[in-house]
Amino acid sequence: MSEIQRPGALYQQVAAAIREAILSGEFEAGAPLPSETQLIARYQVSRPTVRNAIAALRAEGLIEVRHGKGSFVRTTGDPTLTIERRVQRTRNGRFTSAGGIEWTTTEDPTVYRSHTTQATSASLGLDAEEAIFVCDRLLTDPATGTRALHRTTIPFEVAEGVDTLAEAPDSEPDAIYALLTEAGHTLWWSETVRARMPLPDERSTLQLPDATPVMHLARITHGIDDRPLVLEELCTGADRAQLAYRITADRASARSRNA
Repeated sequence: MSEIQRPGALYQQVAAAIREAILSGEFEAGAPLPSETQLIARYQVSRPTVRNAIAALRAEGLIEVRHGKGSFVRTTGDPTLTIERRVQRTRNGRFTSAGGIEWTTTEDPTVYRSHTTQATSASLGLDAEEAIFVCDRLLTDPATGTRALHRTTIPFEVAEGVDTLAEAPDSEPDAIYALLTEAGHTLWWSETVRARMPLPDERSTLQLPDATPVMHLARITHGIDDRPLVLEELCTGADRAQLAYRITADRASARSRNA
């Protein structure tokens, strides 16, 4: 028995005691949490207090609920999937950007016409309410079961200036790169990564445990005069994947060498 004798709300005291048991290894990662009845007896508190404590620990990400099985101590092992973020071009001019992962498209791509938002207009250097093509894909890595949401955004004016792209805005990114190159663009890419909590539909689609953040990647394809041409967004659970980048040294400009 570990009767609670600390200041603060009672459920917070219970949550702190369970947290200590998890961090010390007494409640092992991946193992079921003791039942509500066992926790009530251990800490000499009521059932609502135990439930509030477990809810607080779920919000912290220390506990996950598996439907039909109960509450489990969350594992904190290494991510199961490494996503290499790179773009390569073969000798015959083809592009490859999957980084060795054979993603499968879980559902048919969804293509629709829309308009730029504040975020997408800033990324693409456009005014608000500019016409765009959007293609959404749900991807799965067969080896690990990791899911990812992929979105491609192409401005109308870009698609209309590239042969066949306006008729096939659901083309795979590598095919889009090839079409842009054939249209005379010399391409380069910029990418940003941020962590955030998922939206409810993202959480259910990606099958994420409680309190799991997502990694949100935004890649912009640039062309002539560094003009932004295409925006790609990839969203996946931060508990399942990690990113890997190859970094090379840029040539210093004359101005920077003389500084």
